[in-house]
Amino acid sequence: MDIVSGSSVYQGVIGIAAFSILYYVYWELTTGTSRRRMISKHGCKPVKKFPIIDPILGLDFFFKNRRAVSEHRMLATTWERFQAMATNTYQITLMGQTVDITIDAENLKAMQSLQFKHFGLPSRRISTFTTFLGPGIFSTDGAQWQHSRDMLRPNFARNQVSDLKTLDVNVDHLIRAIPRDGSTFDLQELFFKLTIDSATHFLFGESTNCLAPGSSTVAAAKFAESFVRGQEVIGQILRWGPLGVFYPRRQFRADCNYVQEFVDDFVEKGLAHAKLSDAEKDDDRYVFCYELVKQTRDKVQIRSELLNILLAGRDTTASLLSDLWFELARRPEIFAKLRAEVNTLEGEKPTASQIKDMKYLRFVLNECLRYLPHVRHIPNLPDEIDRLHPVVPSNSRQANADVVLPRGGGPDGKSPILIPKGRVVGWSVYSMHRRKDYYGEDAEEFKPERWESLRPGWEYLPFNGGPRICLGQQFALTEASYTTIRLIQEFKAVESRDDRPWTEWLTLTCTGRYGAKVSLTPA
Repeated sequence: MDIVSGSSVYQGVIGIAAFSILYYVYWELTTGTSRRRMISKHGCKPVKKFPIIDPILGLDFFFKNRRAVSEHRMLATTWERFQAMATNTYQITLMGQTVDITIDAENLKAMQSLQFKHFGLPSRRISTFTTFLGPGIFSTDGAQWQHSRDMLRPNFARNQVSDLKTLDVNVDHLIRAIPRDGSTFDLQELFFKLTIDSATHFLFGESTNCLAPGSSTVAAAKFAESFVRGQEVIGQILRWGPLGVFYPRRQFRADCNYVQEFVDDFVEKGLAHAKLSDAEKDDDRYVFCYELVKQTRDKVQIRSELLNILLAGRDTTASLLSDLWFELARRPEIFAKLRAEVNTLEGEKPTASQIKDMKYLRFVLNECLRYLPHVRHIPNLPDEIDRLHPVVPSNSRQANADVVLPRGGGPDGKSPILIPKGRVVGWSVYSMHRRKDYYGEDAEEFKPERWESLRPGWEYLPFNGGPRICLGQQFALTEASYTTIRLIQEFKAVESRDDRPWTEWLTLTCTGRYGAKVSLTPA
C-alpha cells in the first residue's frame, strides 16, 4: 500500500513538472515572444528598481509605508524616494506584486488619454468601492463606466454649475456658524459640514443641515457620520493591499447598509416625483436625483451614482477650502490681494460670470491645488492647493493588455518601458507638482503669482485628464470660489491660531491633520 501510494505521489509530481514545462514553453512561444518583439520595436529598457531587502514580498517596503502613514508623512516620503532615486519612474515589489511608480507627465498622458483603452481601475479598488458605493462612475470600468459617465455628464452642464441659489443658502448657514468675537475655531470642521450640506442639497433635494442643527434630523446626522466612517475604512483597506481582506469590517458593513438605505429613500422620492404632472412639480428647483430618474428607473444604479458623486463632491471641496484658508491665515499679503479683488464687487454677491473674471482668486486656487493635496486620494497601490496640496495626491491604473509607456527606462529614465498585462502603474500628483523642471526652482513654495504666465499641460493634474477627467471640476471650483468670496466679504481679516505646520491626514482624500484653527474679524 505504501509502495502504491508513493508511486502515485511520484507520478503526480512528474505530471505537475511536465505540465509546468509545457506551459512555460507555450508561454515563451506566445506571450514571451510577443513581449520581446514589443521591447525590440519600441526600444524599451528596464525601469530602475527601488532597493528593498525582501525581493519576493517587499515586506520591508510595506512596513515603511505603514510607518510613514502612521507618522502622517506618506506624501513627503513618496517625494523623497523619487529624489533619492534621481528618477521620475521606478519599480517596486509590494506584497508580492510588481508596481511601477511614475511622475512623468508623458506617461500620464499616455495612460489617461492616448492609450486610455489599455488601462483600467485596479481590481481591488473596484471591489472595495462597490461594496460601499455600489456600481457607479468611480467603481466601474469599460462599457459600464461609459454608460455612467454618459448618464451623468448632462447634469454638470454649465447652467447647472452656475446656479448659485442652493449653494448660497448653505454658505449663509456657514457664515452664521462662525464666531464673530475673535475666538479660535476650526474652519476645516465647518467646511466639511458645508460641503456635505450643499452636496446632499444638490443631489437629493434635501440638505443634511449639519450647519443648521435645528433643522437637521437624527437620520441625516447619522448618515453623515456613517458616510465619513465608511470612507476612512475604504482608505485603510486599500492601503493594506492584499492584507485588506483581514481589516475589521463589522462597523463598516453596518455603515454601508445605513448609507445605502438612507439614499434609497431619496431614490423613492425621485421616482414618485417623476409621476407627478408638470403642474405639480417644483420647476424652479434643480435636483440631481430627479434628473437621473428621467434616464433610468434602476433603483440600485440611481443610488450608486448618487453616492459616487457625493464621495467626489464632499471631501474634495472641503479639503480644498480648508487648505486654502490654512494658507491665507499665514499669508496676510495674499489675503490682502484677494480682498482687494473681492472688493470690486462692492458687497454684492458674485455671479458665476464675475467669479470667472477673478483672476487672482483663480491663481490662488490653482496654486492651492498644486501645493496642498486634497482631491481624492485613492490609495490603489498594493488610488496652489491643487498643485502642491492636491486633494487627490496619488492614483493608479492597471494594464488590461501589454502596453508601452514612452518614458522611464534606462539609466536616464528617458527610454520607453514595457508594462505587461495586469501590471499596476501608480503616480503621485503631490510629487509631480514639486518637480522643479516643471514649476521652477521655487516649486516647493506657495506662489500664486506663478500662474500669471504658467500654462501647464499633463504635469498639472488635480482633476486627472483624458476621458476620465473629473466631471465635477467646475462645480467644485465654483463652490470653493463662491464660498471664499462670501467669507472675504463678511470678514476683513483672518489670523492663524495654530503654529504647527501643515500635516497630512489621509483617508480617501487628503486634508490637514490639525484642521484650520483660525479667528476671523468681521468686516
